[in-house]
Amino acid sequence: MDEGQARELLGFLHLDTRPDIKGQATGYVLGLTGSVEGRMLLAGRPDFLETLLLLTGDRSLAVVKDSYHSLINLSVAAATHGALAKELPVLLHRLLDPGYAFADQVCTLLSNLSREEATCRQVFWAMQEEGLGLAQVVDAFCTKGYNKKAALHYLGPLLSNLTQLPETREFLLDRSRCVVQRLLPYTQYEASAIRRGGVIGTLRNCCFEYKYHEWLLGAEVDLLPFLLLPLAGPEEFPEAEMERLPMDLQYLPQDKQREKDPDIRKMLLEAVLLLTATKAGRQLVKEKGTYLVVRELHQWETEPDVLAACEKLIQVLIGDEPEAGMENLLEVKIPKDVEEQLQRLDREAERQQETQSKGPGAQMGSQGLSR
Repeated sequence: MDEGQARELLGFLHLDTRPDIKGQATGYVLGLTGSVEGRMLLAGRPDFLETLLLLTGDRSLAVVKDSYHSLINLSVAAATHGALAKELPVLLHRLLDPGYAFADQVCTLLSNLSREEATCRQVFWAMQEEGLGLAQVVDAFCTKGYNKKAALHYLGPLLSNLTQLPETREFLLDRSRCVVQRLLPYTQYEASAIRRGGVIGTLRNCCFEYKYHEWLLGAEVDLLPFLLLPLAGPEEFPEAEMERLPMDLQYLPQDKQREKDPDIRKMLLEAVLLLTATKAGRQLVKEKGTYLVVRELHQWETEPDVLAACEKLIQVLIGDEPEAGMENLLEVKIPKDVEEQLQRLDREAERQQETQSKGPGAQMGSQGLSR
């Protein structure tokens, strides 16, 4: 599409354009955003982005829907985030409006925008400036039927993205608020892997704050069973081993299923691994029979990257304690040359795993695209 064709198409994308013509034009734009070439073409055109944002306020529901889906597709590219972020106040108010019919689309769009740290911070500050804090987002997430016209499952990934920021982690881990406890039941939310995965990503990110580990593992939160239960199968253990497990993991039924999504299984393992960063955390995690669950998972698991995460955790669980002064694994200073070598080995391992799991010539599917 050359400049002349682009201007002609833009001419049809106005609120006062005849509805049938406007509908055809937004449908055409949506088709363009369904391909890599089309997204690259439109991502560098702020005029198109601004026009599509304007059309999300159109009277025609079909035009609004196509405009949102086009924006969702385009927001996969970081190049669009600057232009889209200008409308954050409007989008945030729509997201938390219990009667807004397109809140799901807004939620997905904000989830895409918040993937990059710079725009994530813009989303966070826009929430503060608009008086729409994290407490309201958590309320919307945890309130069944908050919006009867929208499921709001993508609030999970949005929260997970926001926990890139230390400010968000501090809010969720504030002991006086009891926020993190409200999220725990969603680690086994069967109705949506998106919501479930978003919560587990949120909890994993919170586990980077090692000063809260003893509280998270203690009776007030008791996080560990919520991380281990999705990883557990129907295996039976000898009585002595069974007694080491938390009550929620003892005598599980024969039809107990493990978490089906390998990405979520990997995040669960990463969260447990983070909880072993301190000496006190390692002791608590070991005492609760974590090794037994991870050992059985390792025998069952077939996904290479999840197996690798299993093995890293097992090494910590059965390995010797670090030397004095190195007890906190998140604070250990690694020499630059060693770090570079480890990163190179990690990249090689990832390439090997992709070759094994995808096979020659296979391609990974795009995420977050709406057609």
